[in-house]
Amino acid sequence: MRTWREMRGFPLAVRLLLVNQLGVNTGFYLLIPYLATHLGENLGMSAAVVGIVLGVRTLSQQGLFIIGGSASDRLGARGVIIAGCALRTVGFGLFALGDGLPVLLAASVLSGLAGALFNPAVRAYLAQEAGDRKAEAFALFNVFATTGALIGPLLGSVLLLVDFRTSALTAAGIFAVLTVAQALVLPARKVEPSGNSGVLADWREVLGNRAFLAFALAMVGMFTLENQLYLLLPAGAREATGWEGAAGIVFLVGTVANLALQLRITRSLKSRGPRARWIAIGLAVMGVAFLPPALSAGAGSPGWADAGPVLLGALLLYLGVMIASPFVMELIPRFGRSELTGTYFGIFYVMSGIAAAVGNTVVGWAMDTGENAGHAWLPWLCCTAFGLTSAAGVARLHRRGALPADPATTTPARPEERSNA
Repeated sequence: MRTWREMRGFPLAVRLLLVNQLGVNTGFYLLIPYLATHLGENLGMSAAVVGIVLGVRTLSQQGLFIIGGSASDRLGARGVIIAGCALRTVGFGLFALGDGLPVLLAASVLSGLAGALFNPAVRAYLAQEAGDRKAEAFALFNVFATTGALIGPLLGSVLLLVDFRTSALTAAGIFAVLTVAQALVLPARKVEPSGNSGVLADWREVLGNRAFLAFALAMVGMFTLENQLYLLLPAGAREATGWEGAAGIVFLVGTVANLALQLRITRSLKSRGPRARWIAIGLAVMGVAFLPPALSAGAGSPGWADAGPVLLGALLLYLGVMIASPFVMELIPRFGRSELTGTYFGIFYVMSGIAAAVGNTVVGWAMDTGENAGHAWLPWLCCTAFGLTSAAGVARLHRRGALPADPATTTPARPEERSNA
């Protein structure tokens, strides 16, 4: 109930974007986690071809975030969000209707491009509409996104009892509904000229911001560790319990924690010291989260008693994300001019995508090496090192005064006191 009351205190556009993110993650996660199995088992594709299809989707999204961010600044976030959701509808529809490699590659490209368009545009729009309540808006955004990431796989597992095509059409239908809702309800906003002569000049301005680039580099640990919710932690839960479905418990822990704690944490911390300090502390907590599983890794035969350290680690990881993420999202637009908010988000996500790919490669190597050498703790300590290194990087930037100053803290009006509630 607290989440809904807080949500009502924001303008209609923000409320729609929050529901939009719930739908985006629900539609995405009910399909994508099961795509590799469909390609390999249902269509009989080789592991190499499956890797190509999945890699094309990831590359199309991560590599083109900068395009979505620039389009948001130049054309307006509303149109880019709508176009992105419409493209995702077509892409997921192709996954349902096509079995040949050319069609599947086209579906992957369209699905990835869709994410590259609406992800930075949604965040830019949210940052502009939330005013001085960006931290709370992004905290709610995190709650809705995490909830969708839980609902999606559960719904997908049920729909797969019918067949993959039903799952893909359902996911496409969700994005079609979101597209129509945004076109009908999301307000258009006047696009302010960037002041530069072209998109390349916008990119040069952002890439020339050394403080921003240093901050984005320091955040490598955050995105690498968040990705372990889909790699190392589910593997650890399955190994600890001997149950293939144990990964779902990891997401359940995160969703319950987000619903119960995210808003409380953000509202409590925003007036208690510099935002950068809390970002660094959140990253440190994310790193420490991997110590309980490290201490118990390879301890004995599978059993539910051994799942405790893994679930504790998952809870701490989510807690670290809840501390740091809203303030990270609030900070990014303040590195530069408001006319380039989308470009800043776009470049930030390009860098984070590269970081996550490199980080996952390192963690994957540590998993293989640890298993072969009998050192089951190795990938967990590797993740701890990522988190603590990133925390130290952000703390150093803060001490040097390289990060934007915090906004003035104001006491928000109660929802019922707001004319837009």
